Amino acid sequence: MAVFSCQGLLLPAAVCLLPACREFQLSTEPATKFRVRSRERREMHFARAEYLSFLWAVPALGIFLFWTLRSRRRRLERFVSPPLVPQLTEEFSRRKAFLRTLLLLGFFTFGILALARPQWGAKLETVRRHGVDIIVGLDTSYSMNTEDVAPNRLAKAKSEIRTLLEKMKGDRIGIVTFAGSAVIECPLTLDYGAASLFLDVANTEIIPDPGTSLAAAIETATSAFIAKERKYKVLILFTDGEDLEGQVDSAADKAKDAGVIIYAVGIGTPVGRPIPVRDQKGDIVEYRKDPNGQVIISSLDERSLAEIATRTGGCYFRATTSENEMDALYDEISKLEKKELESRLYQNFEDQFQYPLALALLCLAAETWISERRKPGRSWLQKAQRWRSQETEAGSSNAA
Repeated sequence: MAVFSCQGLLLPAAVCLLPACREFQLSTEPATKFRVRSRERREMHFARAEYLSFLWAVPALGIFLFWTLRSRRRRLERFVSPPLVPQLTEEFSRRKAFLRTLLLLGFFTFGILALARPQWGAKLETVRRHGVDIIVGLDTSYSMNTEDVAPNRLAKAKSEIRTLLEKMKGDRIGIVTFAGSAVIECPLTLDYGAASLFLDVANTEIIPDPGTSLAAAIETATSAFIAKERKYKVLILFTDGEDLEGQVDSAADKAKDAGVIIYAVGIGTPVGRPIPVRDQKGDIVEYRKDPNGQVIISSLDERSLAEIATRTGGCYFRATTSENEMDALYDEISKLEKKELESRLYQNFEDQFQYPLALALLCLAAETWISERRKPGRSWLQKAQRWRSQETEAGSSNAA
């Protein structure tokens, strides 16, 4: 008997909603590391509005289902004789079949709305984090072009800083670039993405003054911290340690008095190599020379960096290929006392998919629970009335 049934559509459709439910559940988990104060605004939009285009299929599905429902009897008459049709369909309830079709359409409608992720309740939040203020001092002098570490010292220093950014949790970050002088490229911020953008544009041409002044880097970084605080301050120097200007000891003592702890990460090798000079195509045209015409060999000065770090209570690390030293460095920083930091952020709308999803599942459960058969009592009553009418007809024929 070619009678259409919509049961086969329900299980695949319900299964399609499960991955979306898991995605929504993950996206609505509350943050556990921050304390939040918020002001809520009541607006609504759909995060995945492209799914709403599937709503155009619901009317087409409804027309198809209702057409199938109306044509059941005609299809049945093709296979059985007309006198048998009333007996085969006497327990069929068109009203219940109509209701089941509406529930099926409701399941698809609300399921599509759930997939579109309706959202409302946008919040302007104050996010509070605990951490320390970290200034990264990046050496951008010409000696950082030396290629004793791959691909060169400056690129290696940037890679180390990016690894550090990935490990930071709640700390504020700032960037100071230095050569013969020092400049604050990125003030202290909780936006690690912005700090990474400033890091990307750093090169050996960014500071016009040639040379290397570790004292200028330390003094500029110290001024970038909050002056009234005597703790929560960390300066990390990424440099080869060559200081051509002097006065670094005095600058380190002033930083210590201001509560700054200096860590140093040595970039390069103690053996060293010449400093290449490249043309616009990136080809090496010569090597830098001193006033006497001798090729300069730039090497890592680990001793000076270690003295600066220990002078302020910090530590020295040498950059390696594995960059495991960043784990040890951040472990040291994590032991320091932390303060409460604050930044105002605008949070996206909150997912409210659970409401249309609940309605979709309710329609699915109701459609499955409702049967298209008439109530048994009513069916037996109709049979008894028909049997009585048949007896009456038989009695009147016998009397005749």
